[in-house]
Amino acid sequence: MLWWIWVLAALVLLGVEMATPGGFVAVFFGIGALVAGVLAAAGIAESLWAQMLIFSIFSVSSLVLLRRPLRKWFEPAMPGQTVDRLDGERGVVLEVIAPGGVGRVEVRGSSWGARTVAAASLKAGERCIVERVDGLTLWVRPE
Repeated sequence: MLWWIWVLAALVLLGVEMATPGGFVAVFFGIGALVAGVLAAAGIAESLWAQMLIFSIFSVSSLVLLRRPLRKWFEPAMPGQTVDRLDGERGVVLEVIAPGGVGRVEVRGSSWGARTVAAASLKAGERCIVERVDGLTLWVRPE
């Protein structure tokens, strides 16, 4: 097989990798095709079976050895706390919450149903801290 066909195949595979989201698979077959093309151009691998063997070995070995480290390297770092956690968040009481009663608080710009864990009532406008979340109800205490 002519060396330039391998190089063309490598470019097509690298283009396929860029056109598809995530995964990191086609790039390794592109690497194998590029290595086979370079060795064919250098005259080291002249027969088709040698080129196919080189392509297979380099493609599979680079896939096995490099895919996991590259995926870790390119994945965005995730913060330790997820966005959906409300425990420990501060809020503002929107309406009076009597002990054992239900009221409304604003946390992160949204209004939530709330209960107090304190023995005293919470007044409107008072700051509070979310203790726990039970479904769509926040359990709060005074700040």
